Amino acid sequence: MNQDRSFPLKTAVEIINLGVCLRKIDILMEVYCSIPAGQTTAIIGPNGAGKTTLLLAILGLVPYTGRIDFPFFEQGRPSIGYVPQHLDFDRGLPCTVEDLMTTSISKKALWLGKKQKIKDHVRVGLERVGAEGLKNRFIGKLSGGELQRVLLAMALEGNPSILLLDEPTAGIDAPGEQLFCDLLSDIQNQANLTVILISHDLSVVSNHAQHVICLNKTVRCSGGLNTLTEENLLKTFGLHIQIYPHNHGPHQSQQDMKP
Repeated sequence: MNQDRSFPLKTAVEIINLGVCLRKIDILMEVYCSIPAGQTTAIIGPNGAGKTTLLLAILGLVPYTGRIDFPFFEQGRPSIGYVPQHLDFDRGLPCTVEDLMTTSISKKALWLGKKQKIKDHVRVGLERVGAEGLKNRFIGKLSGGELQRVLLAMALEGNPSILLLDEPTAGIDAPGEQLFCDLLSDIQNQANLTVILISHDLSVVSNHAQHVICLNKTVRCSGGLNTLTEENLLKTFGLHIQIYPHNHGPHQSQQDMKP
């Protein structure tokens, strides 16, 4: 196994011998990895590999054994933002984007009204992700890309030091995917965020991440983008994967993955 257990000087998240067992099933076992501060780290692996569970462990939302440390942050556990892969809600609910974001900011019930200060706060948050025009739209009427921008705005509330994203481009068309990834890169650079994202798309990984963790119950390999060799991908995904070259332009990956 080619795990990188030598942690760099600026490590945002250090995971040591992590294990997660839910309902007597081992989801993650002996996970060792370090996530560099101020960069984008992509977690890749097949379905059922434990990728989402690893994010939930970092958030402290599932019980685990081992350690998760945050050595880069002198104040201890940093503020963490999270964009889930899915948001379950009734699409017929008469709830606007402003309503949704207000409930995440204000402790008061919506029927008591919205203070202008909260409205201004919501507007600024939406402007940050280029979604100011969505404020009065019903959330059930949003496209996949529009909803992801709103969830990103909510995750950035409070200016977190670490941002976790679970398949942020799933269900978004190719132009929308590129726009979202470019937006994410701009925000990451401006705020010096540590970004950790799950993706099945190697073109997203190769264009927008600097560090990769190949996960399948345990870390199969980790490191820079040169980690994405055919040997390591086969080690991670098994034989149900095909790797082929393509050329969609100067900014596209030179290899892609099909499970």
